[in-house]
Amino acid sequence: MLSEIAIRNLGVIPHASAELSEGLTVLTGETGAGKTMVVTGLRLLTGGRADASRVRTGAPEAVVEGAFAVTGIHEDSREAIAKIAENAGAVLDENGEYVVVRSVKSTGRSKAHFGGRAVPAATLSEVSSHLLTIHGQNDQLRLMSPEQQLHALDRFDPAASKVLRAYQEAWKRWRVAKRDLEERTKRRRELAMEQDRLLFAVNEIDEVAPEPGEDAELVSAIQRLQDVDGLRSAVQEAMVAIDGAEAVGEYDEASAASDLVGQAASALGASTDTQLQELGRRLEEAATVLSDVSSELGTYLFSLDADPHALENMLQRQQSLKVLTRKYASDIDGVLRWRDEAQQRLASIDTSDEALAELQLRVDDAATEMKQHAEELTGIRRDAARRFSEAVTQELHGLAMPKAVLSVRVEGADYGRDGADAVEICLSPNAASEPKPLATSASGGELSRVMLAIEVILAGSTHGATFVFDEVDAGVGGQAAVEIGRRLARLAVNNQVIVVTHLPQVAAYADRHLHVAKNVGDETVTSGVLVLDDAERVEELARMMAGMANSETGKAHAAELLEQAQRETKEFRR
Repeated sequence: MLSEIAIRNLGVIPHASAELSEGLTVLTGETGAGKTMVVTGLRLLTGGRADASRVRTGAPEAVVEGAFAVTGIHEDSREAIAKIAENAGAVLDENGEYVVVRSVKSTGRSKAHFGGRAVPAATLSEVSSHLLTIHGQNDQLRLMSPEQQLHALDRFDPAASKVLRAYQEAWKRWRVAKRDLEERTKRRRELAMEQDRLLFAVNEIDEVAPEPGEDAELVSAIQRLQDVDGLRSAVQEAMVAIDGAEAVGEYDEASAASDLVGQAASALGASTDTQLQELGRRLEEAATVLSDVSSELGTYLFSLDADPHALENMLQRQQSLKVLTRKYASDIDGVLRWRDEAQQRLASIDTSDEALAELQLRVDDAATEMKQHAEELTGIRRDAARRFSEAVTQELHGLAMPKAVLSVRVEGADYGRDGADAVEICLSPNAASEPKPLATSASGGELSRVMLAIEVILAGSTHGATFVFDEVDAGVGGQAAVEIGRRLARLAVNNQVIVVTHLPQVAAYADRHLHVAKNVGDETVTSGVLVLDDAERVEELARMMAGMANSETGKAHAAELLEQAQRETKEFRR
């Protein structure tokens, strides 16, 4: 639900804001007062095209801001909006609403913000598709789209949605398997060649059988073998210094470091002075360290390979690994990853007769399931089409189209994303005339009423949505205008409805009446949006009825109209 809208420097509106509520809200005002700019502002909030010509003359930019509450909308729509918000980083404000802002520079550049985050205008369009629907002269063209007509029929019967989802899942599986089978069949020779290349590569890697990180380990091992004599000499020299010549199997009377340190530790440890005793303990620790180092040096010396062929074997192994890293990746870890990906690709391009036969079974199974769901969906739609036609026709009879007949054709079509049905809404002026598609049989005014009748019928399954109607009552008057007001009020029982109207019969049914007032100066024209109280509503209705805002007779007629309409509105909500 749209709870608030603020407009700045859009058309003739320098600055205006209005709080909106549930139920039916109408916008009225004299021609040129700026009612259209309010709808233009709403279109901008829904990601509509930014037009620099709409920026108020002399202003650097136009800004429209709206606050949307999502607590009352359908759970699916609420979850979809939450996902969009999460992806965009948008957050709710302190009132638990999403704030949407759209600005248009006089140069033509525009910016969009959703929940405090800059987003593409397309994101606003995606969000608003779950929140708000605008019906104007241009929006009526959408009703002529076969896809939109199909969606309207599915909205009428909730059972269609569940079956449609099951059908779409089966259709996607069928399409993926079918494309895979076609690709493998048409490109069998090409894929077989690719398969041979991949098999050769995988076999080449498997023959070498590299281990993860082996190339880096070989570099270190080869370097050690190439310097083995120097390393052995350094180790032996260190071991002699620590433990004496006996440590390497020789004899020398020179004292070893470990012996000397041990003697020093014993001498100090026997002292009665605590300071010397502490130094003695530290020398004991040093002796322990020398012993550990000596042990590790012995292990290292033993590990030095004395095999004269070991270095040659390692160099050959390194060369084998380099062949792989030149072909497939920069290091052995990358080669192993490439091999895993190649094996996955091999599994997906198997073109053997057995693989193609198995894939054909998958295609057939998916097709069978898809067709079953499609048949069930067609049955639901044909039954819904009959009931939908009767319900909308009944609504049209109360909208100055007393003999009109609306019918919905459901015919077979190729299997697609939405089933195997082609839906077409037709209209005939009376029961004796042949029904014709809306595009060729309905005038602009009739199309507006058809659209309103459909929305009223679909409102039974819609809760918390926001509908905006711009001049839906064009070309209508008298009793038909009253009926339009009644239907808009019924639509607003479970939804928020915002209507731009010039008919007092429609405005009288509103729960909230906004008046767009125009002030013409010597050099500029400005407009503002005012919320009318009961007395002001009577005056505005009298002006709309016959330009008699100050006439007592006009006010009396307006008061009677308002009282009767409000009484009916209360009945709708019981």
